[in-house]
Amino acid sequence: MLLLFFNRIGWPTSLPTNEKESFIKGVLREKLKALEVFSASDSLPLRPGVEKFIDDALNEGVPVAILTTYGRNGEKTSRSIIEKLGQERTAKIHIIGKEEVEKSLYGQLVLGEGVASSLDEQLVREAQKAASAEKQRIAEEVASILKLSVDINAASESSEKIIVTLRAGSEYVGRDVQNCILVAGSQSGVLAAERIGMPCIVVRSRPSWMDLAAQT
Repeated sequence: MLLLFFNRIGWPTSLPTNEKESFIKGVLREKLKALEVFSASDSLPLRPGVEKFIDDALNEGVPVAILTTYGRNGEKTSRSIIEKLGQERTAKIHIIGKEEVEKSLYGQLVLGEGVASSLDEQLVREAQKAASAEKQRIAEEVASILKLSVDINAASESSEKIIVTLRAGSEYVGRDVQNCILVAGSQSGVLAAERIGMPCIVVRSRPSWMDLAAQT
């Protein structure tokens, strides 16, 4: 989007052509820092309809979870959201933080913490190998379609962290991932949900490509 923005309004005159990429990365870093500070501030209100959405779900007996380890600086931002939701409402919500993720069965399996005391070590190793082999098979199948060479171990740490968090969330609310719905606001969340078969609703926070195309 920034590339389209500067292509449209013009680039800084003093910026060499070969430095556009590094310039964009720098702008994105500063934007992210400012957004993180703003998101965690008391002055930022909740998105309109959030309280009603949560209340409606709870009234229908649908469990709701807030994943505080979902993204970068998620704990800080989520604390602000939880405070704004109010104690009475959050008392009915599952708050999934770092500790909850690590204590979840899937978290223990993937992170390798505390599993030996509750599961046979050999079984765990075999399960890990089977899961890794299956992920590698799927990755290679997709790669063959795209004519790419893929190593599953090259998957981003951020994506794996989100997947572990999503699975931990489904475990705490007592539902299979296929029966949970992620309300996501980022592409990384959407991709992680897609990888594990979790339905996902995207909350737009900026113009879509179709919006931009309509304006050009």
